[in-house]
Amino acid sequence: MTDLIELVQQLGSPRVLVLGDVMLDRYVWGNAERISQEAPVILLHADRREERLGGASSVSTMLQALGARTSVIGIVGADGDGFHTKRILTDLGIDAAGVLTDSERPTTVKERYIGRAQALHPQQMIRVDYESRAPVSEAVERQLAAVLASKIREADIVLVSDYDKGVCTPGLLKSAVALAKARGIRVIADPTRGGDYNKYRGCSSMTPNRLEAGLATNRTIRTHYEALAAAAQLRVTLDLEAGIVTLDKDGMAFAHRDGRSRIFPTRPRQVYDITGAGDMVMATLGLALAAGADYDPAIRLANVAGGLEVEKIGVATVTREEILADLLHAPFQSAERAPRAAKVVALPQLLLELETRRRSGQKIAFTNGCFDVLHAGHVQYLAEARRQADYLVVAINSDESVRQLKGPTRPLNPVEARALVLAGLQDVDFVTIFADTTPLAVIEAIRPDVLVKGADYRKQEIVGAQFVESYGGRVHLAELRAGFSTTNLIERMKAA
Repeated sequence: MTDLIELVQQLGSPRVLVLGDVMLDRYVWGNAERISQEAPVILLHADRREERLGGASSVSTMLQALGARTSVIGIVGADGDGFHTKRILTDLGIDAAGVLTDSERPTTVKERYIGRAQALHPQQMIRVDYESRAPVSEAVERQLAAVLASKIREADIVLVSDYDKGVCTPGLLKSAVALAKARGIRVIADPTRGGDYNKYRGCSSMTPNRLEAGLATNRTIRTHYEALAAAAQLRVTLDLEAGIVTLDKDGMAFAHRDGRSRIFPTRPRQVYDITGAGDMVMATLGLALAAGADYDPAIRLANVAGGLEVEKIGVATVTREEILADLLHAPFQSAERAPRAAKVVALPQLLLELETRRRSGQKIAFTNGCFDVLHAGHVQYLAEARRQADYLVVAINSDESVRQLKGPTRPLNPVEARALVLAGLQDVDFVTIFADTTPLAVIEAIRPDVLVKGADYRKQEIVGAQFVESYGGRVHLAELRAGFSTTNLIERMKAA
């Protein structure tokens, strides 16, 4: 996950232009108390009403929450919902100058009723849509094209959010692709379900879900092989840079023009509501690509953000801080590295990991040693060290460093083995290796909140103690457990 953490920290503030169907999502919340006496339907006792942006405006909202500079182009009706939608966009800091008013159509509104059973466990009961699916008139299309030509000059990427509400006409999308290619920027499309996908021809990429991709390629997508075949077919037939198929709990299938083809899995989530997951994937993927990331890390990051979205009710935003927290606390699932080995990191990578944790307000404890033959005294000592902060870093001496301190017969175990054994302990979060005879340089680089050493030391004898206290850190002397000594243990083994 380290490369994704670094990517999030380096996203910056790309300029993202969203073109598509601007919508308003309205939620009515209440307790599902009983069956109505008038009809066999659930009676909802409403107690809260909430409005959020949907469609292209939802993608814009998600991008803004993720730190992008966002502009949106679309249509609203000449009604109260349209006025309200534009005001919400503006209040969020989104450039809504490209949202035009069309008096011939209503503002698209999706009204959802959310019921709670016994005041708990909210579930969507029904959705009511107010909309027009007819294409915009030629006059409105020309107005949208003029706005697009103006706004694209400042964009780093264009995202097309097509919900089949009439904005994403073939002519307008053709203009978007041509203008983007002239500027050397990407166009990423989230397509509508069914219909003629030829209007997306020439886009850089597109992100249909399993059903949409199946309809577009005349396939039934059940396996990873079928998903990859569909992604490749879309890439070839629509002249895309990359075909991407989102596979809900199975992640994403990816087929690139350069021959790359793979499944990007996602980890299991507690799914509360899938509403908005596709928009979140689109927003995160577009943001990462606009920031200069390649498709591989951008897709993996979009998987994480989409997973966080389904853990929320309705169309909700996700922040960079939430993504970082999820990456930091996610279980290690790498196929290349075992969980223990993943804890063993070089100092530069460790500093990146710790910086992210500190941004979340977490504290770091540090201790060091040779840890040549691990025994119960070490385990108890490390457990006490871990209790001093949120994370424990253990720095261990290299083999040459141990020889300088302990003599030519030590260490008994090479540094790789010592590091792996320490990483197997639940109380140890990170292990790093240093070559000097003292850990001072490591301590100065890490700047731990708590420096831990055994109580057999006096504070003035502890390397780095004065430095740690100089910036407000503290030194903790851990209790020594009688009867445990590496040297005595080695002597007893020799005697045996």
